[in-house]
Amino acid sequence: MNRNDLRRIDFNLLIVFETLMHERSVTRTAEKLFLGQPAISAALSRLRVLFGDQLFIRVGCNMEPTTRAREIFTQLQPALDAISCALGSTSHFIPTRSGTIFHIGLSDDVELSLFPLLLRRLRFEAPNIALVMHRTNYLNLPTLLNSDEISVGVGCTRKLLPNAKRKRLRCSKLCVLCTASHPQVLSLDDYCKRPHALVACAGEMNSVVDERLAEWGRTRHVTLNLPEFSGLSAQLVDTDIIATVPDYVAAPLTANARLRENTLPFDSPTFELSMIWNALHDNDPADRWLRSHIQTSMTDQQNRIQANEAFSNG
Repeated sequence: MNRNDLRRIDFNLLIVFETLMHERSVTRTAEKLFLGQPAISAALSRLRVLFGDQLFIRVGCNMEPTTRAREIFTQLQPALDAISCALGSTSHFIPTRSGTIFHIGLSDDVELSLFPLLLRRLRFEAPNIALVMHRTNYLNLPTLLNSDEISVGVGCTRKLLPNAKRKRLRCSKLCVLCTASHPQVLSLDDYCKRPHALVACAGEMNSVVDERLAEWGRTRHVTLNLPEFSGLSAQLVDTDIIATVPDYVAAPLTANARLRENTLPFDSPTFELSMIWNALHDNDPADRWLRSHIQTSMTDQQNRIQANEAFSNG
């Protein structure tokens, strides 16, 4: 097909095709594109004629793509991303006048520590925008980005899809939380003997801490497993349970003075906290504005933590 032939193509059909590839459902595609199901069915019929293939075959409750549809999608998605970026770069974003709705993905530890500062900044500069928060973790973050349910996410990631971009925000370490009445110094023996609380989104009973302890032939006993950090404080107060948490989570959890932060009795594993976004939104002015504030807020928060540590050690 040459470029002149492109004039007879309705590019809206390509958006329907891309959404069908993500949703595998005429109903969900209609909902996501704010169209009726008959409109999506009609678009699918036109797509089948255009590409000379069935494209999607109903299997149970899903519309499964054919081999030809998968081939088309592999070539089409980068092209649509490029078109979107080209068009987005010509638009303008004025924070004080914008009513943009941003969909942001945050793990609960990041929401607990970063989001209050970020929200104050965004409200001051763009009072008419709206933020829709999506709970994310290392398991579902790539999927939410790829389906365009969120435009940016912040958290620890293990695997990203090819169309995702990443910017490291900070390198973090671990520390120990315990009730304020407990000793300020924990030996390695004390640490291993005490009961532990572990925050794990998928219910895992061990973490990088257990891997580090295993190197020395040591173990710990996890007696409490929680899905989110927000519920941790109430469970540790006035108990003998301790928890090993990221350093940036310690400040909000110890704010009421009923919990205390202790130093980990061994060299802490380090891990990266990153901002991830879909390449589709790379040059969108509104999303670039949001990402810049996320980065600035994280930098300011890290500077505050380092200043507090210097004050405590001094």
